[in-house]
Amino acid sequence: MKILFTFLFLTACWAQNTPPLSDQLPIKLPAGFTITKFATTPGARSLAKGPDGVLFVGTRGTNSVYAVTYDAKNPTIGEVKIISDKLNVPNGVAFKEGSLYVAEVSRILVYEHITKNWGKGVTPKVLPINFPTDRYHGRKYIKFSPKGELIVPVGAPCNVCIPGKDHGRIFAIDIKTGKKRVLAEGVRNSVGFDFHPNTGELWFTDNGRDMLGEDLPPDELNHLKNEGAHFGFPHCHGKKVLDPDFYLPGGCDGTSLPSVELAAHVTPLGMSFYTGKSFPLEYQGNIFIAEHGSWNRTIPQGYRITRVKLSGDKADGFTVFASGWLND
Repeated sequence: MKILFTFLFLTACWAQNTPPLSDQLPIKLPAGFTITKFATTPGARSLAKGPDGVLFVGTRGTNSVYAVTYDAKNPTIGEVKIISDKLNVPNGVAFKEGSLYVAEVSRILVYEHITKNWGKGVTPKVLPINFPTDRYHGRKYIKFSPKGELIVPVGAPCNVCIPGKDHGRIFAIDIKTGKKRVLAEGVRNSVGFDFHPNTGELWFTDNGRDMLGEDLPPDELNHLKNEGAHFGFPHCHGKKVLDPDFYLPGGCDGTSLPSVELAAHVTPLGMSFYTGKSFPLEYQGNIFIAEHGSWNRTIPQGYRITRVKLSGDKADGFTVFASGWLND
């Protein structure tokens, strides 16, 4: 589906009088919500909010990064601009102090003073740090932490294996020196995370392995409480699934278990804490997760947005917030 739905940022409006997208597609939402089409960008994969009136879009399968400009006081329709269309899997985008950061497979590009240099052909700088060149789980989601470090996950280069020291981890990067350190390991393939609005702690999704059946293992929502924690891959999946190919007795002992076991093979991608003012108060601080959806089940599942309520730092399972994309 090539329509960009920016509902978490802009257009899933509580009791708005905008023509709802659900009139065109069977998108199911809670009572009182509508969803509208904001912009069309081929291959849209991740988003980063820039200065007022600008949204940046990373992609899969197009080698392009876009900027969508809009009227910040009336964000109903966005105008799409191409920043570059000659990149190497530019999945992740992040914005900081006037510069756009773009994650390719093996490097991070920096487009300085981006709002003054929209046109194609602008040469970006390259951060002085390299990542593995593997395209298997090579797509990266990036975001700046509350401390100003650039957070970069690197997936395992396999369905299931013993990852090397440069894979299966989430790194924190000092953008001034290029130095990196490990925040978390034992992470198969995280392409979505956010920071708790009160504690600043990292929460992230992780995609479980394939070929264990249609309902195993669960995908995960994780909470990093201690830097350097191990989240189980490849020996332990979810809270108690021991891997048959990399079996260790007590393989889940001593690992950081997921806060929520999601459904199997739903492929959770982006996630975000809700801190806006449009939704009812009960949604404040909730987590929203975009599920790409399964490719390997007889009956597909996912293709929806789920909601996770928190009580302190404890997650209370998940419910479906928006669904219907499976029909597109």
